[in-house]
Amino acid sequence: MSKKVILAFSGGLDTSAIVKWLQDTYGYEVITYTADLGQEKKDIKSAYNKAKFLGIKKIYIEDLREIFVKNYIFPMFRANTIYEGGYLLGTSIARPLIIKRLLEIAKINNSNIISHGSTGKGNDQLRFELGAYSLNPYIKIIAPWREWNLDSRKKIIKYCKKNNIMIDYFKKNKSLYSMDNNLLHISYEGGLLEDTWNEPETDMWRWSKNLNNTPDKETFIDITFKNGDPIAINNEYFKPHELIIKLNILGSKHGIGRIDMVENRYLGIKSRGCYETPGGTILYNAHKAIESITLDHESIKLKDILMPIYAEIIYNGYWWTLERKMLQSLIDTSQKYVNGIVRLKLYKGNVIIIGRKSDQSLFNSSYATFEEDKGIYNQKDAESFIKLKSIRLKIASIKQKIKWS
Repeated sequence: MSKKVILAFSGGLDTSAIVKWLQDTYGYEVITYTADLGQEKKDIKSAYNKAKFLGIKKIYIEDLREIFVKNYIFPMFRANTIYEGGYLLGTSIARPLIIKRLLEIAKINNSNIISHGSTGKGNDQLRFELGAYSLNPYIKIIAPWREWNLDSRKKIIKYCKKNNIMIDYFKKNKSLYSMDNNLLHISYEGGLLEDTWNEPETDMWRWSKNLNNTPDKETFIDITFKNGDPIAINNEYFKPHELIIKLNILGSKHGIGRIDMVENRYLGIKSRGCYETPGGTILYNAHKAIESITLDHESIKLKDILMPIYAEIIYNGYWWTLERKMLQSLIDTSQKYVNGIVRLKLYKGNVIIIGRKSDQSLFNSSYATFEEDKGIYNQKDAESFIKLKSIRLKIASIKQKIKWS
């Protein structure tokens, strides 16, 4: 009996070729695993049909949307996580869940071999494999892109044609880009984007409306938070994945969440990516707004210091590590009093915060007012505070004879 390999299968160009390559090269029985994380239903159906066409006997397809949002997206957003000032980590945060299930499917099938279609230049190979080794140090991983001689898209297409493997590249409406999509985002790489001077084509964007096609009237929404997680929109309560879907609809309508950036991959290569994250962009801004009134200065400061570290942990593939769990524990602790409602205005690509309220709000108008403070704060006290804070400045100025022109 041949060995079994569990392949993370999207049904796209690379993984379709990999099925045949694994069969021919290793003689393995290939079992495909496809996670439904919110990509289009036609893509899920297409992956199933392609697996059947390729002769796969065991095809696993799972709806993981609720788990994905509740246990991965929401914990990440509690930290206001953003990579290099722009990327909301839509692809990165999906990989830990996929690899966890891939290993569990392997165990069910008495296999200790998994495979993926990530290239040898990209980040995903790290996310898959570092995650896998964190959960199972004895797993065997086959990464065809690091083994085969099909080292270009042209060669893979030729291989597929030779082996009668039907793929989207042969269709007239094929995408010119390498894409990944789930409930949180759609990403675009390659094609015309490989020249950083080229503007993305208008029809590349598949989710959000172009600004000239968005409504000329604002949409106002209230988002309710409990312990740092969104639970309701306009006082209507949703399951986590339904809430993200609702925010995506609202954000896409107003052209919210597009970004075009050049980022630094973990391997040291610069990469240009375009991302659409409509619901995530709204959530990111809303969560920061509710924290602004429910967390004190030092808590916000500490979170801001740690966020880039946390973002790199996720981006680089270290979700299943002690350091991520340590940071997550700190972040989650900070969210105990992050409760309340944020009011936003959505208009022409903008997420505008116009109100925030909470029973645990630390904002006290009696302290902040420019009017009479009713004895709560004595402005004279600021004099002593300033004198104490200026001691080091005075000493430095005297001892080092600092002169300012």
